[in-house]
Amino acid sequence: MGTLDDGEFRVAVTPTATNPPEGWQHTTLRVAWLGDGGYVEHDTAEEEMVVVPLAGSVTIDIDGAESISLDGRASVFDGPSDTAYLPRQRRITVRNSGTGMARVALCGARATTDREPCRISAQEAKPELRGAGNASREVRAFGLPPVLDADAILVCEVITPAGNWSSWPPHKHDEDHPGVESELEEIYYFETRSTDPRGTDPVGYQRVYGTGDRPIDVLAEVRTGDVVLVPHGWHGPAMAAPDADLYYLNVMAGPGTERAWLINDDPAHAWVREGWTDAVVDPRLPFSSDGGASHE
Repeated sequence: MGTLDDGEFRVAVTPTATNPPEGWQHTTLRVAWLGDGGYVEHDTAEEEMVVVPLAGSVTIDIDGAESISLDGRASVFDGPSDTAYLPRQRRITVRNSGTGMARVALCGARATTDREPCRISAQEAKPELRGAGNASREVRAFGLPPVLDADAILVCEVITPAGNWSSWPPHKHDEDHPGVESELEEIYYFETRSTDPRGTDPVGYQRVYGTGDRPIDVLAEVRTGDVVLVPHGWHGPAMAAPDADLYYLNVMAGPGTERAWLINDDPAHAWVREGWTDAVVDPRLPFSSDGGASHE
């Protein structure tokens, strides 16, 4: 767990970074803070990428293709954003096209096939409400099938209202069982927002635990800009504190030939899904572009 600042990017999770677990090889994440007129240049090399504006608007200049403009949003808590898919072997420049500070995530995964750049509008991946009661959350699946056709990368973002749990029940995807479970490493990138009018320090928590054969033990306090890496093991819950909404961006990929997100629930907690059929979804969801959660 950490922020992995490499200077150019405030967050830089790569196979050569200091903190990723041994053997980390399929996914990357780079997050840049761009001031007025600011930009960052990057070679996609052997990676395909999904560009996600976290705050503000950006324009992406792409060698050999037309530029892509992403309208973005004020913050991750202000509804979904346009995103962009970029193939491997492209030189890109990501520019802040608005005013004020922009924050943008470059999500990557090793790829073996070539595709064309494309823009995914916010309307193409309407928010999904999952879970129920205090396990309610909002999922924006702009980087998952069937919305995005890609080689290997899987990307989505999740909003959890203050006091709720998500990534629940705990689940894993670290073994290849066709049609049942995928082998995927996963990055969690977090942002938090205080719901207290006094503006208290907004925090969340993330749990990861392993099996007897493959131990891992993480219970991390997270704030905006923090990351938790899941090379294997059960993960969940992601816990929003009672006075803070929680956001996380998930980046996944693995060695399998099938691009699929198939999970295996921890048998000790899988039963919680049975209660969702009779429970209502948290009325604070979905979060909308008016700057807050819906109460309809």
